Amino acid sequence: MLSTSEENYLKAIYKIGQMNAGHPVLTNTISAELGTTAASVTDMVKKLADKKFLTHEKYYGVILSKEGQKTALDLLRRHRLWETFLHNNLGFGWEEVHELAEQLEHIQSKKLTDRLDAFLGHPKFDPHGDPIPNEQGSFTYRNQITLNSIQEVGKKLIMIAVKNQDVDFLKYLNNIQLKPGAVLEIISIGEYDRSYKIRINQKEETVLTFEVAHEIIIKP
Repeated sequence: MLSTSEENYLKAIYKIGQMNAGHPVLTNTISAELGTTAASVTDMVKKLADKKFLTHEKYYGVILSKEGQKTALDLLRRHRLWETFLHNNLGFGWEEVHELAEQLEHIQSKKLTDRLDAFLGHPKFDPHGDPIPNEQGSFTYRNQITLNSIQEVGKKLIMIAVKNQDVDFLKYLNNIQLKPGAVLEIISIGEYDRSYKIRINQKEETVLTFEVAHEIIIKP
């Protein structure tokens, strides 16, 4: 059985690898992601390599083994299912669920995970719009782009996810009623700063900076 720390490393390596199109993950990148020292990462990588959860070549990077990837996907599945349960069934805000799910994801009970999945109706996405892997580790993919890639004024769009899941950022989106499922209409786009004036759910109007628009994921 893996320790909580070992599981956290595997999940972090998997997520970084996904963002890097599957390329080897550098130990410095792992250190930055987990907020730990390079020496600690080196020690943990060696330990996980000895257990056959990953391979590591000096100056090249880390790649998860088949078992390491499966473990990371199991963790990701549990994490996003717990986020969904906390948000949908216990009334926690989407800005609150991550830290709680970080604790709950380490409950290593397949029966509990499968029953939670069934209880929730086998959800495909969590409250932030991230895909939830199924029991086989497969995701439901969909076409999606960031809001700042749209240049057509008057266009009506549906928000489906958010890239930045920082607590303060999610609280900011709460304040302007901007969450997955919201219908956005682009009223104007600033020529100078490329800011977006939008109408949300045919009601409130607000202005988003180009940087904020880059964090909002919509259907194309």
